[in-house]
Amino acid sequence: MDGGTYTLVLERETDGPIQVGALGDIAFPAGWYAYTGSALGSGGFSRVERHRAVASGENGARHWHIDYLLGDDATSVGTVVTTAADIECVVARRLVDAVGDAVPDFGCSDCGCRSHLVGCAGCEELVAAVERAHDVASSERG
Repeated sequence: MDGGTYTLVLERETDGPIQVGALGDIAFPAGWYAYTGSALGSGGFSRVERHRAVASGENGARHWHIDYLLGDDATSVGTVVTTAADIECVVARRLVDAVGDAVPDFGCSDCGCRSHLVGCAGCEELVAAVERAHDVASSERG
């Protein structure tokens, strides 16, 4: 699988605000978050490895909203779910509907979505919602 849609499941260990580019300071409570993006260019899912490098401190560049969250020491990447299809916005909307705790305007400056980042208190609940969103969006497309 060269590319498609991915969702990163992240853990925030502590509460605190993070400066997120033009969005300004955003309060991020401790807990679990799911960020949905696309990896459709020539590098495909190597974008996920770039995200891991930002989270580990190996890459200090901040280009996208998610880079600011990943670059904070209290955030780590857990599960990554990928689908070999261009269904980024469908998955993001399904997660907002399923989880409900969306961070407004995060990661969606190039589309009409409300958000591409949702928060949730429980990891298992969030991972299950991510997997369902990918499965349903893939089957609707296919």
